[in-house]
Parts: sequence; C-alpha cells; structure tokens
Amino acid sequence: MSTRVFWRTIIAGLFATFTMTMIAFLQAGLGLPLIDIGYFLAETFNHIHQSEVYSILWGNAAYMIIGIILALIWVVFLQQWIPGNWAIQGFIYGILISLVAALVVSPLVSQAAGDTFGIFYSKTWFPGRMLLAGLVMHLGYGLMLTLCLKYADIEKEDE
Repeated sequence: MSTRVFWRTIIAGLFATFTMTMIAFLQAGLGLPLIDIGYFLAETFNHIHQSEVYSILWGNAAYMIIGIILALIWVVFLQQWIPGNWAIQGFIYGILISLVAALVVSPLVSQAAGDTFGIFYSKTWFPGRMLLAGLVMHLGYGLMLTLCLKYADIEKEDE
C-alpha cells in the first residue's frame, strides 16, 4: 500500500465514520433506536473502574479509530474480492459489517460493559429495530466509504 493510498483511506474512513454517526443520531426521528457507539465504548472502558476514568472523548476516539481500521481492512483485504461498482461494494460491505457487529462485536462489547445485548440484539427490548438501526448505520458507512475511495481514486489496481 502506498503512502497516498494509506492517507486517502484514513480520510475516507473518517468521513464514513462521521456519516455513520450522523445516521445513528438522526434515525431516532424515524422511530429507530438512537445508537451512540462512542458512549457505549466509554461506558465499557469505565466498567472495570470504581470511577469514570475515561470520558466520552476516549469513547469517540476509539470509535473513530475503529472506523479507520474498517476502511483499511476494506482497501487491503476485501475491495479486490467484492464485485461491482462503488455502490454495490459499499452496500455489500455495509451488510457485512452489520452482520459481524450484531453477531460478534455488540455481544462482546456489551458483555464487557456488564450487560448483554445478546447475539443479533436478542436480549434487548426491540431486537428487530436494533438490527434495522445497525444495518442502516453500516450501510451509510459502507456507501460513504466506497464513494470517498472512488472520489480519492483508490481503485482495486492501486493495491
């Protein structure tokens, strides 16, 4: 990976993560749950301490870094294997991220925070709406990421 591809991927990851964050907050207006991932992460970090050692700033920093890592994973490992134009690729990546989040990441993070969402949010009050909310957020991330990478001229051949 060239330096140019690396930095453009990081910037695309930041834009995609910001887009996902805005979708997470705005979808509450559509009756879906408001999902504040930065808050969830900060609460998870603080769970093992007697007091709040980590502020929301640390949770949001971790969230942005995860978004960058997901962008790098896409460019380095997955982009070359997923067919289609940027929109199809973004759609597929968004679905893939949403499945991994609902099956593995959310249950582990919630368990680390002292509670459990369950696999596919089965132990929440509204698992269907949580699945839909997560899917909408991650579709936004995937589509914005692949659009930014297309605009930044990061194509499969650049690998």
